Amino acid sequence: METWKRNLWLLWIGCFITSASFSMVIPFLPLFLLHIGVSQHIEMWSGLLFSSAFFAGALSSPYWGAMADKYGRKPMIVRAGLVLCVIYLLTSLVTNPYQLLVLRILQGLLSGFIPGSIALVGTNTPEQKVGYALSMMSTSTATGGIMGPLLGGVISKIFDNRIAFASAGVLVLFSTLLVILWVKEEKFVPSKTRSSVIESMKMAVNNRPLLAILVLTMFTQFSVMTIEPVLPLYIVQIGGSVKEASLVAGIVFSLVGIASILFAPRWGKLADKIGFQKILIIGLLVGGLGNLAQIPVHNLWGFSIIRFVYGAFFCAVFPALNGMVVRTTSADFRGRAFGLSQTANQLGGMLGPLVGGAISGAFSIHSVFWVTGLLLIFSMGLAYWSKSHAVQPS
Repeated sequence: METWKRNLWLLWIGCFITSASFSMVIPFLPLFLLHIGVSQHIEMWSGLLFSSAFFAGALSSPYWGAMADKYGRKPMIVRAGLVLCVIYLLTSLVTNPYQLLVLRILQGLLSGFIPGSIALVGTNTPEQKVGYALSMMSTSTATGGIMGPLLGGVISKIFDNRIAFASAGVLVLFSTLLVILWVKEEKFVPSKTRSSVIESMKMAVNNRPLLAILVLTMFTQFSVMTIEPVLPLYIVQIGGSVKEASLVAGIVFSLVGIASILFAPRWGKLADKIGFQKILIIGLLVGGLGNLAQIPVHNLWGFSIIRFVYGAFFCAVFPALNGMVVRTTSADFRGRAFGLSQTANQLGGMLGPLVGGAISGAFSIHSVFWVTGLLLIFSMGLAYWSKSHAVQPS
């Protein structure tokens, strides 16, 4: 098997496991707070635990990207995997929410397994196969995101939340060993420039196509995350049963992931033929219209069908953005570029739920669908007008 194909499949498995480990424990954090004896301010602690890792990750991603350009992407993936394993194992032993908060901040500061894997695949794959490879990587995180809560729920039910965290640590260690033993980074060009975060940002600002991609990444993630906190509440409204809301919400959430698994590789192959920018515009346009189309639908079946169609198109967006990062940067800057892309993503992920919750509280849940849909269409306009001229990889 060619090296790039072996890397792709091994890192697919690694990102699947890492994504699954993340989603098998994160949804259960509020329950874990109850488990360790927290009885007051649960909502406040849950919000802190979620947002702290996003914020820490946004701060540290450019630094780890710079280290990847200096020492290689593979060492950074291994470092992130080993750190994540230790953090999950320590999390299984915590006795109060302060310890949990410290570990979540450390997780944000020291993580980077998935962005590092995407950077390695993007740099070590033949140019004509980059779209396909990056789309396949997006299916790994989508599949992990679907399987994780199911696995976490089963482990928590049979054993308890502590065992779920410890299991996540063991799974991440397994995926890290796969990388250590069999992943090969062939096309590594060490960066000859300074690798400070400030310098990286200056270089990104001077690369206007890359800067446009970073703005689009933040805007897109922000748009998507505005709807996330209110979607379960909306499902209760149209479904009617609070008791079954968690199960139904889980199924509706998973539809987007299932659509991603089915359609992302097809979008990737098409991107290799017609270009990432065209695919990005299609994904953002239909993503925006898909959110607006959910507004008049007041039954669960219709809503679920629209969510699936939305997922089938929107799954093209983030692989296209990653592909454009590869096309608009030289090989010795790519780690830093993906680090900055991760920062943009994390900032959008942190701010989106706050704004979505505020809009829903002040107006209505429907108003959040309007905002999300219009923001994605605006992002599509931004993508259309930003003329991305690729820098030939060196």
